[in-house]
Amino acid sequence: MIDLSIVILNWNVRDLLDRCLASLRSERYILEIIVVDNASHDDSVAMLRAKYPQVELIANTTNRGFTVGNNQGIEASRGRYVMVLNPDTEVLGDALDQLVSYLDGHPDAGAIGPQLLNPDRSIQSSRRRFPTLATAFFESTWLQGMAPKRILARFYMDDVPVSLAHEVDWLSGACTVFRRAVLDGVGLYDAQNFFMYSEELDLCRRVKEAGWKIVYLPEAQVVHYVGKSSDQAVAARHIYFQTSKVRYVRKWHGAFPASILRLFLLSQYGWQIGLESAKGLLGSKRELRRQRVKAYWQVVRTGLK
Repeated sequence: MIDLSIVILNWNVRDLLDRCLASLRSERYILEIIVVDNASHDDSVAMLRAKYPQVELIANTTNRGFTVGNNQGIEASRGRYVMVLNPDTEVLGDALDQLVSYLDGHPDAGAIGPQLLNPDRSIQSSRRRFPTLATAFFESTWLQGMAPKRILARFYMDDVPVSLAHEVDWLSGACTVFRRAVLDGVGLYDAQNFFMYSEELDLCRRVKEAGWKIVYLPEAQVVHYVGKSSDQAVAARHIYFQTSKVRYVRKWHGAFPASILRLFLLSQYGWQIGLESAKGLLGSKRELRRQRVKAYWQVVRTGLK
């Protein structure tokens, strides 16, 4: 019986994927590794076939997005537990064994995540409480620095030590392990609403709504090299991130709050277009300003719908 299926969605990060795969090991459990490639053009598929023939490969001919790609891998998996793992990660030591062992010993835990580390081994924020409507207007917007401290402190769980294992509302999607029975019950990522971003928040909310616990386990550690795939498409990253935020609010809080948030976000991009244009006219880093204005206009034209 396969204990842990590891699903990795790859897009043009061949060298990081290589490092990730080389870090996957277990002394106690049987692993299954599935890589879904979203039409990479950097020889990722060739590298996989030559260096990791034991890995199950699903090679898409188009970029089908984060949610669809990971759902493909999950649907093909056979393990008691399923880990969704970003390719820009490196699993340290016996982290896989610790995560599986915890789930084996805690049948009320539906999902679990490790402590994420930055490349310099400092702790990367990965634990969250569910966002309130106020959080949506401040977190990851240009107003974040102006947010009342209590709003973001609650969201980022600053009141709970990062060195303690504890229950959370949701976890960063870079590395999460789900119990098979949980996914069978609540479903997979919502590909209808989310191409990428907010999909892990939505899935974790459904897990919690079904009565399962979600746990952060700092004894297990994974290095996360942060957004190397999404860095390749700046405008698309803004569009998907903000559109997904609006769609999450619509799904869980209703159409009216989502409409207000959408207009607020569009106004922020409009303001930034004016600001970056003015800076460019004054001679400040004109090429950078031009690129930002172009990207922000692409966001505005979508309407974030």
